[in-house]
Amino acid sequence: MELVASPYMMVYRKYMPHFLIILVQIGYAVLYIITKASFDHGMNPHVFVTYRYVVGGLVMFPFAYFLERKVRPKMTFTLFLEIFLLSLLGGSLTFNMYFASLKYTSPTFVTSIINTIASMTLIIAVILRLEALDVKNLHGMAKVIGTLISLGGVLTMILHEGPAIKSSSAAPIHIRNEPVRQNWIKGSILVVASCLSWSFWYIMQAFTLKKYPAQLSLTTWMNCIAAAQSAAFTIIIEHRREAWIISTYRNDLWPILYAGVVFSALAMFIQVWCTKKKGPVFVTIFNPLATLFVAILAYFVLGETLHIGRMLGAVIIIIGLYLVLWGKDRDEGQVVDQEHKEPKLPMKETSAERAEVI
Repeated sequence: MELVASPYMMVYRKYMPHFLIILVQIGYAVLYIITKASFDHGMNPHVFVTYRYVVGGLVMFPFAYFLERKVRPKMTFTLFLEIFLLSLLGGSLTFNMYFASLKYTSPTFVTSIINTIASMTLIIAVILRLEALDVKNLHGMAKVIGTLISLGGVLTMILHEGPAIKSSSAAPIHIRNEPVRQNWIKGSILVVASCLSWSFWYIMQAFTLKKYPAQLSLTTWMNCIAAAQSAAFTIIIEHRREAWIISTYRNDLWPILYAGVVFSALAMFIQVWCTKKKGPVFVTIFNPLATLFVAILAYFVLGETLHIGRMLGAVIIIIGLYLVLWGKDRDEGQVVDQEHKEPKLPMKETSAERAEVI
């Protein structure tokens, strides 16, 4: 007796990647807020990144070891080098630049700039033929136009603040305290470089998953290797031993645990899983949501001043995101329809064989 999946189960399977990625973006918004506060109180960003990956590796190791010991491919030297490069692009290099830029700028600014990752990833994916893009097709045009609209929304948020809407909440910590050491030019260069590195990570991840499909083990390897890379980099540029001390005064422990458990472990695994299910472009097009969530948290929780221009930019970003999602869903629908038509082909072959026998 053949079991037929219920409509609810079909909807669950179809939209589970969407739901998980949205949760990741909400978690990222919380991370930006708490790490910005920690950096403003003296936490070293490079030490933070190192500890984050150490925690992530420790959390993921038992799951990877016991749940994938029968399906985990054999590790070769070539594969190790590939994962080493993957850890550099998506781990130590990217996030050392990324969190350093957060130290010099603000969460709202950083989350606005990272929305360019979707465009960078789409361009690279199209060049490498990982993503179908037919500009003559309505679906392909929707992805192109949606990407451009999202970029327009990002530029609106950055360049046009508009009238201010002051929050009435009393915030214990203010993320826009404009510290003296703030350097927006340096921070902008760092975040753009991290976005480029991040885009290559999403693309390379799709190739590595074909050779090493054990997602829990791959996540563990990336955490452990990224921790070693980041530690080596931090030792070279940071010679103060006290920088490695986790201060209870600054509340360094909770941001490190949150980043390690939720992101270096859970969120990285979700992104790897969604990349395998939906492709690298799907994962990146949800990044604009983090900008919206950061603005909401900063306004209601921390009492940050919200501007009309940035609200308008957030709405434009969501419209662009919807267009790209619509285009991808229609493309996937066409692929499914073609797969349903393929079983008819063997009948023709069988008829030909019979004719040949006669």
